[in-house]
Amino acid sequence: GRGRSAKGAYRLALDDLDAPLAGASRPPGLPDCLALLIPRREDDGDTWLAQARALAARFGERASIAVELLRWADDEAHTRRLLVLSAASGVPLVAAGDVRMHVRSRKPLLDTLSAIRLKQPLADCGLALPRNGEQHLRSRPTLAQLYRPEWLARSVALARRCRFELTELRYEYPDEIVPPGLGATAHLRQLTADGARARYPAGVPATVQHQLERELALIARKRYEAFFLTVHDIVRHARSQGILCQGRGSAANSAVCYCLGITAVDPSKTTLLFERFISAERDEAPDIDVDFEHERREEVIQYVYRKYGRHRTALAAALICYRTRSAVRDVGKALGLDESRIARLARSHQWFDDPAQLRERLLEAGFDPEAVVVRQWLALSATLVGFPRHLSQHVGGFVIAKDELSRMVPIENAAMPDRCVIQWDKDDLESLGLLKVDVLALGMLTVLRRSLDFLRHLRGWHWDLADIPRDDPATYDMACRADTVGVFQIESRAQQSMLPRLRPREFYDLVIQVAIVRPGPISGGMVHPYLKQRELQRQGRLPEPQYPALWQALERTLGVPIFQEQVMQICMIAAGFSGDEADSLRRSMAAWKRKGGVHHFHDRVVEGMVQRGYAREFGEALFQQILGFGDYGFPESHAYSFALLAYVSAWLKCHEPAVFLAALLNSQPMGFYSPSQLVQDARRHGIDVRPVDACRSDWDCSLEPGAETQPAVRLGLRLAAGLAPAAAARLVAARAAAPFIDVDDLARRAALAPEELQRLARADALAALAGHRRRQSWLASGQPRRGALLADAPQPDAPLDLPPAPEGEEIRLDVAATGLTLRRHPLALLRERLTLHGCRSAQELGALRDGASARACGIVVMRQQPATARGTVFVTLEDETGSVNVIVWKRVRERQRQALLASRLLAVAGQWQRTPEGVTHLLARHLEDLTPWLGRLDTSSRDFR
Repeated sequence: GRGRSAKGAYRLALDDLDAPLAGASRPPGLPDCLALLIPRREDDGDTWLAQARALAARFGERASIAVELLRWADDEAHTRRLLVLSAASGVPLVAAGDVRMHVRSRKPLLDTLSAIRLKQPLADCGLALPRNGEQHLRSRPTLAQLYRPEWLARSVALARRCRFELTELRYEYPDEIVPPGLGATAHLRQLTADGARARYPAGVPATVQHQLERELALIARKRYEAFFLTVHDIVRHARSQGILCQGRGSAANSAVCYCLGITAVDPSKTTLLFERFISAERDEAPDIDVDFEHERREEVIQYVYRKYGRHRTALAAALICYRTRSAVRDVGKALGLDESRIARLARSHQWFDDPAQLRERLLEAGFDPEAVVVRQWLALSATLVGFPRHLSQHVGGFVIAKDELSRMVPIENAAMPDRCVIQWDKDDLESLGLLKVDVLALGMLTVLRRSLDFLRHLRGWHWDLADIPRDDPATYDMACRADTVGVFQIESRAQQSMLPRLRPREFYDLVIQVAIVRPGPISGGMVHPYLKQRELQRQGRLPEPQYPALWQALERTLGVPIFQEQVMQICMIAAGFSGDEADSLRRSMAAWKRKGGVHHFHDRVVEGMVQRGYAREFGEALFQQILGFGDYGFPESHAYSFALLAYVSAWLKCHEPAVFLAALLNSQPMGFYSPSQLVQDARRHGIDVRPVDACRSDWDCSLEPGAETQPAVRLGLRLAAGLAPAAAARLVAARAAAPFIDVDDLARRAALAPEELQRLARADALAALAGHRRRQSWLASGQPRRGALLADAPQPDAPLDLPPAPEGEEIRLDVAATGLTLRRHPLALLRERLTLHGCRSAQELGALRDGASARACGIVVMRQQPATARGTVFVTLEDETGSVNVIVWKRVRERQRQALLASRLLAVAGQWQRTPEGVTHLLARHLEDLTPWLGRLDTSSRDFR
């Protein structure tokens, strides 16, 4: 019924109950189910009788007729009709309650949820709402007053028959990935051996071979061979189609995954903790996450559907719950409030605000908190926070079964075409031990694949990721300067502040860099001790470890635990944990799990260390670090996988910046930075970026011969707002046949509609054919919708004396049409006024001493408030000379909230801070919103948690 309907609906007929299930050996129908007929009061007696007899014919003594008595005016008449129906059909009556809430007081919330579901204000819902508050869990004495004893007895009897345990379900992996005549164990061993020889041409190291044998034995014992073979098959298919992919997460702890080509983490060059991936004692299927190019992941998803069939595979779901903003919006609409006022209140509430502050936001937004409807709005919104809102698709968790998947879990069509999802939250799938392969999307893989394609055409290099030169000093020099705009994982403000302090000089430094700027290490107090140890190491003064036995776990991070695997190792060495106990601790630390489990390990960790001779203070300090990982700590295997991509992207930015920019622009949206910021950064590095041009641009950004060793980047037609790919394709095809003579020629041969031509003119893409933007707009506006008879009719020229637009207007139109400008930065036009206002440029600030008072102004391009920042907001301002990083303490945030959160042009007065490593910030004391100075220039910021 779900399969033949759109998401959220079903369509079944009685005949469906007679058909055998696909692949099932049991009889037709639903022999394990009970059936209740709920007659609609508005139907006639003949309809009821036909339905009851049809149900009785199929379910026999398992069929019943539900009696729902909710103190409605017609309950007595309804009961009499049901008695007649039961006598005529032979189907017994059973008490039922149509329960929608646990207590009567939830009726307002029930009505509100009904209105939200119906997408109508409460006042318009009418009879679609429950008539009264009786649909709650009622007491036995109350029920005895309404229902006959035999009806209640049958209700209890039916409930007692509804016994089910998840252990009754038997899940089996698909088996077609094993060649005929070859067992799964033998096939996996053969593929692993072939992969090992390819990974280690000079011979497989003995330690790796030992690890492979250990893993293969455990995989065979747990009967997980088909799981590994399935993932290998998906990865093999993707690579056969030229789709970049890379495994990460706990699978990177596996030497088998490395040899199968699933992950890129070499077990001979890192410390693996296989128990984090598969445990001998834990009855839990392993989890393998594989990232694919975000633009081509759908090809991989559809391959899985084709190979296994939609009846055997589906995506996991993710349960989305209400947060304050979404609750405010939905409840406001249900109460019939004005949408503009709802939006104003919702926008005023930030994710970091305490829900209790919503009353303050109401006052700021101009509402009267004492008005009845506003009080209802507040109360209902607060109650709704945390409620399930809707079921969404998981980012890529695929479940694949040997037989009909719907025999174990409910499935429905997704809102996206050609997809179906399991109606369980992804975390609940673990209860069944279902095979879940995470087919994830990663934008940087798209960037890297596009970069390699550019290098093949530009340089003639037929490279893959493994061919990028390793240990390149210039790349590490660039990283140490924090010159990492656009670089994977180390591009954020926090990472850029850490880079000059950590100063990565080799690959493992990048592994630590990726992992250390995370809530876990930060809140666990691991960052400063590690940096101190690193400085002592540089000076040759690294002290002897206090506990040498732990050095095997901590040597690679200078005695400071940074990774989840290290915490597990320490607990195994110092507290006597088994591998499975250590993994249970790790799972309780995982950020994506529900919190609260870590505290249960306190005594086991601390007392276990004390019993083995470790100081109690040391054990308590370690446990505090473990608690930090509960906020989000990276596993080393995950950091290693991400560091590989961070290095490759950094190498490309360092040595092929034009290629890297073009690939980034063609892979949007992604990352921290907007196309405007990426282009400005590239231009500051000397890259020639050329405008969108109908006579030269393709859909994607492309490379053209440049003045020096680096090519120029030609912006693509994809940046012209509103221009459809199909229109761009017609333009490029017509231009390939012959160059365009003028705008009229372009319009005719590319079959462009007037609105498509206008979009090109707004993007200044017709300059080569028509001159300045106003002439372009004139000529584009004069193009009529012509039929075949007038296709060759001449068009009038634009007036010769049409003046060009002023520079400010050109900049504004550039930003509106393409999201960026190649003309002067908007603040260059305001510089004189800003100087009179006392504001220095980013370049001028760079020359100031530490501690100097300063005033800056820039366009707000980014706001961040990490959960570990304790209320501090980090703001990035941009002007014509660069960027200024601003730190806004919580007290300033609360005092000047409106200027901080609403401004697009922000002036900041404060203290300039410069660290010995060259990291600079402006500590804000006063904020001023200068947005009106931007006039009609429309800008937006990227705001992150």
